[in-house]
Amino acid sequence: MSTPVEEVRLSLPHIELAAHLFGPEDGLPVIALHGWLDNANSFARLAPKLTGLRIVALDMAGHGHSAHRPTGAGYALWDYVFDVLQVAEQLGWKRFALLGHSLGAVVSTALAGALPERVTHLGLIDGVIPPTASGEHAAERLGMALQAQLSLQDKRKPVYTTLDRAVEARMKGLVAVSREAAELLAQRGLMPVPGGYTWRSDSRLTLASPMRLTDEQAMAFVRRVACPAQLIVAAEGMLAKHPELLSQLPFSATTLPGGHHLHLNDESGAVLVADCFNRFFSAP
Repeated sequence: MSTPVEEVRLSLPHIELAAHLFGPEDGLPVIALHGWLDNANSFARLAPKLTGLRIVALDMAGHGHSAHRPTGAGYALWDYVFDVLQVAEQLGWKRFALLGHSLGAVVSTALAGALPERVTHLGLIDGVIPPTASGEHAAERLGMALQAQLSLQDKRKPVYTTLDRAVEARMKGLVAVSREAAELLAQRGLMPVPGGYTWRSDSRLTLASPMRLTDEQAMAFVRRVACPAQLIVAAEGMLAKHPELLSQLPFSATTLPGGHHLHLNDESGAVLVADCFNRFFSAP
């Protein structure tokens, strides 16, 4: 945890993103993408354990210290994909690896499938494709999403009187995490406000997606990935509940003990994930 990390800001043509830099300048270029409502500290345990990599761990748009999207804009999957591509362009990385957890894994798979010539390695942690749906209820889904977007204008973020209460709330979130993981995410995810603390994340991130890919569309991205791919499945995580999906994936998959945030919850989980990825990224 004491490994040096550099804080950087990336001024893209359309948005400013924050990031953490890990590893030697001449290491394999890697863009690391965290999960929904997390931030770059998602990789605080894992990144220092990965060898020979130059890792740019982003705060994705609307998360952590990165800017929020303009009023009226949203957080579609394709917008995240474009952000990552713009980051690579700014860094001068014509070819680069991707390391993604959860939502970050979905974004990584989408980019690796859309532009396979740009991606050298695809490392995924308990995520691969977004939730899918058949097309028959697309209109109803959009209607509900539009109504929710209108209602969001009247909602206010919760304010926690102490940092400890905010950490406890994150521990019990939609996806539970350990206290240490919650503290790491809170370090980068909280900001002071009158009366206490609240989360920096954009409230629009809580809105349901107005459109979902069909199974066929989602798997089209998977099938077009051309680089080596390593998927880590958390035994008590999300993907383990979908054995049918896992059986269809052409990626190398390794199941490790732990929950959805196994790379962040404790040191032992981070070591297991790092061992797997160090073998993957160093393979000829």
